Amino acid sequence: MVVYNLVCKKDHRFEGWFPNYEEFRKQAQKKLISCPTCGTTQVEKLPHACALHVKKEQAPVPQKKKEPSPPASPSPAEFKEMLLRVHHYIKQNFEDVGPRFAEEARQIMAQLGVRRINELIGRTDLLETKKGIAHWKARGLDFSRIFQQPQIGAEVARYNCEEQDHGLAHALDNHLIAHAKEALDRKSRVEIAMPIANTNRSVGAMLSHEIAKRYGHAGLPDNTIKIRLTGTAGQSFGAFLAHGITVELVGEGNDYVGKGLCGGRIAVVPPAECGIVPEDNIIVGNTVLYGATSGECFFNGVAGERFAVRNSGAVAVVEGVGDHGCEYMTGGMVVVLGQTGRNFAAGMSGGIAYVLDEDGTFGKRCNMAMVQLEAIPEEAAASETGDVEMHGRVHLNHLGKADEAVLRSKIEKHLRYTGSPRARHILDNWAAFLPRFVKVMPTEYRRALLEIAAQQKSAEKEAA
Repeated sequence: MVVYNLVCKKDHRFEGWFPNYEEFRKQAQKKLISCPTCGTTQVEKLPHACALHVKKEQAPVPQKKKEPSPPASPSPAEFKEMLLRVHHYIKQNFEDVGPRFAEEARQIMAQLGVRRINELIGRTDLLETKKGIAHWKARGLDFSRIFQQPQIGAEVARYNCEEQDHGLAHALDNHLIAHAKEALDRKSRVEIAMPIANTNRSVGAMLSHEIAKRYGHAGLPDNTIKIRLTGTAGQSFGAFLAHGITVELVGEGNDYVGKGLCGGRIAVVPPAECGIVPEDNIIVGNTVLYGATSGECFFNGVAGERFAVRNSGAVAVVEGVGDHGCEYMTGGMVVVLGQTGRNFAAGMSGGIAYVLDEDGTFGKRCNMAMVQLEAIPEEAAASETGDVEMHGRVHLNHLGKADEAVLRSKIEKHLRYTGSPRARHILDNWAAFLPRFVKVMPTEYRRALLEIAAQQKSAEKEAA
């Protein structure tokens, strides 16, 4: 028998005995394990937990003196509340607290024989490590290499002593900012056209910074700055693009297109003269829309792996994706008008994806651990008859519109901004293509939406 350290959803820790890990996993999936403190059956093994010892039936191990259990850690909500209270106290009493912090720091540094903060950098020999290493979570771990202090001469710098030239003076954004001066100062509409090369990285980030300095997260009105670039963009094209900027790239993008997108709009299309079939060719690289929070992207071609990873609010239409699409996605919407790679929707806890499954094989490539697949026509029919609860589906998505209307509107936008032949063909044959679309819906996201809808309905009844 093997013992594991377990934790329930309320952060109660306890031990459990099992023949092996496979048996633990089966019992946990069937909810046969319950917390002795609160009784919940939502239990998982702590990441650091492993086989502590093996119970021998033939020769029982002598019982050791039971050590006191570690103090219960605060829950994430409690810890956040503690930090907020500390932050509020320091903010309200900064004139008194700030000097005391500084004075106490000077006293400690004097005891250590140090005059300046910079002299503390890299001094691992001054750290008190015994208490940390004795913590029950770190028991058995060796940190000696982490705290190892290399033998270096006094002439070797331990901290930043010289400025680094990142080449920002030569960034393409400097030209964009200069051309967009009227828009930045007076919100006047401007249009910019220029070439781009793969040495131009993070194009749009510095321009977005100028917008954020003046107008905050709200940015500029839609389409205030329209940029048309021709060529191959470097990495992180359109990173942190602010609201009010629309960028059209005629060519192709590298990895991290639209990283951290903050309300802007990106359209990437192949050159008209290249003659390729867009839905069969890669047009942007891997990890597109990483951590995007808002905005729109339209790609007239196929994207690489991990498309829309950690997307939390942006909307994207693409004509195919590689492996691990919509990984760890928490919000927003993705429409795929073609094939996907394997492991689609792994760790997807929010947002919605619509995938065109023409050959009916998408289910084999989708990670079903946290999502369910739904047929859009069934949901549309359920919403018309008022029979939604019987289907167990959310007939109104997070934008407050029926799925068919939302899906069609995004494909129409894709056609408008990219001129995609694929989008035009789908819209011209809508009745035939609609049944082939599959809606990827996270189960917990559905539960949250249903709870919000119930609360809104209850509030409306009380108001009436």
